[in-house]
Amino acid sequence: MTHLCVAIFVTDLAQAQRDVAAAAEAGADMVELRIDELTDATLVADVVKAATLPAIVTCRPTWEGGQSTLTDEERLDLLAKAAEAGASYTDIELETFGRAGGLPGDGGVAPREQRAGVIVSSHDFAGRPARLTTTLSELYAAPADVTKIIWTARTVRDNLEAFEILQRRVKPTIALCMGEAGLVSRVLAKKFEAFLSFAALKAGGGTAPGQVGVADMKRLYRWDALGTKTKVYGVVGSPVAHSMSPAIHNAGFDEVGFDGVYLPLLVNEGYESFKAFMESFVPFEGLDLSGLSVTIPHKENALRYLQEKGAQIEPLAASIGAVNTIVIDRTDGAIKLRGLSTDYAAILDSITAKLGITREKLADYRVAVIGAGGTGRTAIAALAHYGATVVVYNRTFERAEALASEFNGRSGKVVAARMEKLCDSCCQIYLNTTSLGMHPNVEQSAWGDAPPTLDAESVVFDTVYNPMKTKLLAQAEAAGAKTIGGVEMFVRQAAAQFEVWTGKPAPVKTMREVVERRLA
Repeated sequence: MTHLCVAIFVTDLAQAQRDVAAAAEAGADMVELRIDELTDATLVADVVKAATLPAIVTCRPTWEGGQSTLTDEERLDLLAKAAEAGASYTDIELETFGRAGGLPGDGGVAPREQRAGVIVSSHDFAGRPARLTTTLSELYAAPADVTKIIWTARTVRDNLEAFEILQRRVKPTIALCMGEAGLVSRVLAKKFEAFLSFAALKAGGGTAPGQVGVADMKRLYRWDALGTKTKVYGVVGSPVAHSMSPAIHNAGFDEVGFDGVYLPLLVNEGYESFKAFMESFVPFEGLDLSGLSVTIPHKENALRYLQEKGAQIEPLAASIGAVNTIVIDRTDGAIKLRGLSTDYAAILDSITAKLGITREKLADYRVAVIGAGGTGRTAIAALAHYGATVVVYNRTFERAEALASEFNGRSGKVVAARMEKLCDSCCQIYLNTTSLGMHPNVEQSAWGDAPPTLDAESVVFDTVYNPMKTKLLAQAEAAGAKTIGGVEMFVRQAAAQFEVWTGKPAPVKTMREVVERRLA
């Protein structure tokens, strides 16, 4: 069993009691009581006795990321008193153990059921320990019940080394990575049967960088449902912490009872970073990575990688020049990759559903696409494929011209126009693919304060989903036009990913509610 342990920094008895009670209510299995600022052995004993959950007691020195300025002897004495008071475990640093030549309390000599357990630990806040293998050997050699090694992830690939440590453990082991890139190790600790994973009492809090709030561990990342056979999915991007994709997909897995978990995967910019991620994560034994969403800045990198691997690629995605979805098929032991774009289908279906028409009927419409970035390119390719007349507006006219010339004549007509001409446009559909109006710049609009002439037959589609009603959409509503918000596109593209990964109908209603609730 992998325990979910909430780390609590203790300042006084009343605060410790409140926080332990809150951790228990949130569903934690145990707590770590950080007594770095305490010096009174009687107070330490009272804190331990008052704990309503099994407690690990830690007095971390400043030289290993803590706040205690006590000597080794003084800290070990406090830990011994905690053990006597009923602590389930005490945690001592490997370096302290080496200097002291032993462990707190009875030194682990008595049978385990008659004493507090002992955790011997090593932490590196600068990055991967230079002597990782040696340090691990020294930890295992110490007469402790649990080995703990934690370091700050340099890249998301460091998580795999933590998993390898867990796979090869010779005793109960905690192996975690700190920082944003280390979130993967915290959530998947249960999949790899670690002794425990740490969580913060509240999101954004905690006693180490990157600790996830216990509520998010339990609900967002489906802690109770995780097991060794759980399939792993994720969104690859940089930045990625803000993504709502984990919330929407994990809620979907819950709804249909699918054994999967979806994580944010921070992969630094550049093709080599993306390739290194794929080459290490996809084949990693026991991870069961089964599907990826791909976002900025890796959509083009993903297509290039799949092309180099000879993977199956959806023709329209290849035409667009980017993929946002990767399927990883592990049937019969062989790994097969497939790339597609659910963005283009989401754009088309959002528009056709609002108008009550088929995709083929788009040939009767004139569409203004504002922006020539990745989403703009996707929209232009998709609309032109179905015969629409597309007018590309972009701040840099030359970029709009280049995009128009690339897609003009493939099926529909594509032309470029200058942004200052947008207010005079006579299109029936307006599609904003820029970030104008996105939080926090909510007073911005793609057409400024001079929207084109709109009426009840006009459709205005803004791919920005935060806020749900942008200034652009408010302007369109005021003119009586039909509107489509970015949430619609986001949910549709996610639902298509969900279905191709799981083979099950996506719970679209639940997925939409999750996004709207978080945005509200």
